[in-house]
Amino acid sequence: MLALIYSSVATRPLGDDDLARLLEQSRRSNEREDVTGVLLFRNGYFLQLLEGPDAAVRAKLERIKHDDRHTKVRVILEDHVEERQFPEWTMGFPAAGADVARVPGYRSTFDDLETAGDTDADVPSARAVRELIRWFRPTGR
Repeated sequence: MLALIYSSVATRPLGDDDLARLLEQSRRSNEREDVTGVLLFRNGYFLQLLEGPDAAVRAKLERIKHDDRHTKVRVILEDHVEERQFPEWTMGFPAAGADVARVPGYRSTFDDLETAGDTDADVPSARAVRELIRWFRPTGR
Protein backbone atom coordinates (compact mmCIF):
# COMPACT_ATOMS: atom_id res chain seq x y z
CA MET A 1 0.00 0.00 0.00
CA LEU A 2 1.28 3.46 -0.87
CA ALA A 3 1.11 6.51 1.42
CA LEU A 4 1.96 9.74 -0.37
CA ILE A 5 2.01 13.32 0.91
CA TYR A 6 2.06 16.25 -1.48
CA SER A 7 1.76 20.01 -1.21
CA SER A 8 0.31 22.44 -3.72
CA VAL A 9 -0.81 26.03 -4.03
CA ALA A 10 -4.38 27.04 -4.84
CA THR A 11 -4.70 28.87 -8.14
CA ARG A 12 -7.56 31.01 -6.82
CA PRO A 13 -9.14 31.91 -3.48
CA LEU A 14 -11.25 29.06 -2.10
CA GLY A 15 -14.06 29.75 0.33
CA ASP A 16 -15.89 27.33 2.62
CA ASP A 17 -18.38 26.41 -0.13
CA ASP A 18 -15.55 25.67 -2.57
CA LEU A 19 -13.80 23.50 0.01
CA ALA A 20 -17.03 21.67 0.86
CA ARG A 21 -17.53 20.86 -2.85
CA LEU A 22 -13.93 19.72 -3.16
CA LEU A 23 -14.33 17.53 -0.09
CA GLU A 24 -17.56 15.96 -1.39
CA GLN A 25 -16.00 15.32 -4.81
CA SER A 26 -12.89 13.80 -3.18
CA ARG A 27 -14.94 11.56 -0.90
CA ARG A 28 -16.97 10.11 -3.77
CA SER A 29 -13.92 9.58 -5.95
CA ASN A 30 -11.76 8.16 -3.17
CA GLU A 31 -14.40 5.68 -2.05
CA ARG A 32 -14.67 4.31 -5.60
CA GLU A 33 -10.87 4.03 -5.85
CA ASP A 34 -10.20 2.62 -2.33
CA VAL A 35 -8.17 5.71 -1.40
CA THR A 36 -8.24 7.32 2.04
CA GLY A 37 -6.40 10.25 3.56
CA VAL A 38 -6.60 13.76 4.86
CA LEU A 39 -6.64 17.12 3.10
CA LEU A 40 -5.32 20.24 4.81
CA PHE A 41 -5.92 23.70 3.40
CA ARG A 42 -4.80 26.99 4.88
CA ASN A 43 -3.88 30.37 3.43
CA GLY A 44 -4.01 29.09 -0.14
CA TYR A 45 -1.83 26.01 0.49
CA PHE A 46 -2.89 22.38 0.27
CA LEU A 47 -1.22 19.50 2.05
CA GLN A 48 -2.71 16.10 1.37
CA LEU A 49 -1.96 12.56 2.46
CA LEU A 50 -3.29 9.88 0.11
CA GLU A 51 -3.12 6.20 0.93
CA GLY A 52 -4.29 3.07 -0.83
CA PRO A 53 -3.30 0.74 -3.64
CA ASP A 54 -0.18 2.01 -5.39
CA ALA A 55 -1.79 2.41 -8.82
CA ALA A 56 -4.86 4.19 -7.41
CA VAL A 57 -2.80 6.69 -5.40
CA ARG A 58 -0.49 7.43 -8.35
CA ALA A 59 -3.47 7.89 -10.70
CA LYS A 60 -5.10 10.25 -8.18
CA LEU A 61 -1.91 12.31 -7.96
CA GLU A 62 -1.75 12.61 -11.75
CA ARG A 63 -5.33 13.92 -11.83
CA ILE A 64 -4.51 16.41 -9.07
CA LYS A 65 -1.49 17.66 -11.03
CA HIS A 66 -3.85 18.51 -13.91
CA ASP A 67 -6.63 19.97 -11.72
CA ASP A 68 -6.90 23.71 -12.38
CA ARG A 69 -7.40 24.39 -8.65
CA HIS A 70 -3.75 23.40 -7.97
CA THR A 71 -0.34 24.58 -9.05
CA LYS A 72 3.17 23.75 -7.84
CA VAL A 73 2.21 20.18 -6.90
CA ARG A 74 5.20 18.59 -5.14
CA VAL A 75 5.50 15.18 -3.55
CA ILE A 76 6.96 15.57 -0.06
CA LEU A 77 6.93 11.99 1.23
CA GLU A 78 6.27 8.65 -0.39
CA ASP A 79 6.22 5.46 1.70
CA HIS A 80 5.04 1.92 1.32
CA VAL A 81 3.04 1.06 4.44
CA GLU A 82 1.50 -2.08 5.88
CA GLU A 83 -1.69 -0.40 7.07
CA ARG A 84 -3.57 2.85 6.53
CA GLN A 85 -3.19 5.77 8.90
CA PHE A 86 -6.75 6.89 8.09
CA PRO A 87 -8.67 3.66 7.34
CA GLU A 88 -12.13 5.11 7.93
CA TRP A 89 -11.51 8.46 6.31
CA THR A 90 -12.33 8.95 2.68
CA MET A 91 -11.12 12.53 3.18
CA GLY A 92 -11.23 15.16 5.88
CA PHE A 93 -10.06 18.70 6.47
CA PRO A 94 -10.00 20.98 9.51
CA ALA A 95 -13.13 22.91 10.42
CA ALA A 96 -13.11 26.63 9.77
CA GLY A 97 -11.55 28.41 12.69
CA ALA A 98 -9.51 25.40 13.82
CA ASP A 99 -6.38 26.64 15.56
CA VAL A 100 -3.90 24.72 13.43
CA ALA A 101 -1.13 27.15 14.35
CA ARG A 102 -0.93 25.29 17.69
CA VAL A 103 -0.51 21.89 16.03
CA PRO A 104 2.91 20.25 16.44
CA GLY A 105 4.73 20.61 13.14
CA TYR A 106 2.50 23.49 11.94
CA ARG A 107 3.82 25.52 9.05
CA SER A 108 2.13 28.22 6.98
CA THR A 109 3.81 27.15 3.72
CA PHE A 110 5.56 24.10 2.35
CA ASP A 111 7.93 25.92 0.01
CA ASP A 112 11.07 24.58 1.65
CA LEU A 113 10.09 20.93 1.34
CA GLU A 114 11.55 18.88 -1.48
CA THR A 115 10.97 15.38 -2.78
CA ALA A 116 11.99 12.95 -0.08
CA GLY A 117 13.75 9.63 -0.17
CA ASP A 118 12.81 6.72 2.07
CA THR A 119 13.57 8.16 5.51
CA ASP A 120 12.81 11.23 7.58
CA ALA A 121 16.53 12.05 7.49
CA ASP A 122 16.16 12.79 3.77
CA VAL A 123 13.97 15.82 4.48
CA PRO A 124 14.59 17.76 7.69
CA SER A 125 10.93 18.79 7.97
CA ALA A 126 9.51 15.30 7.31
CA ARG A 127 9.04 14.77 11.04
CA ALA A 128 7.00 17.99 11.23
CA VAL A 129 4.80 16.86 8.34
CA ARG A 130 4.23 13.48 10.00
CA GLU A 131 3.28 15.20 13.29
CA LEU A 132 0.82 17.45 11.49
CA ILE A 133 -0.79 14.45 9.80
CA ARG A 134 -0.95 12.58 13.14
CA TRP A 135 -2.90 15.47 14.64
CA PHE A 136 -5.78 14.65 12.29
CA ARG A 137 -6.01 10.97 13.21
CA PRO A 138 -9.20 9.99 15.00
CA THR A 139 -8.72 9.80 18.76
CA GLY A 140 -8.03 6.44 20.32
CA ARG A 141 -5.48 5.38 17.67
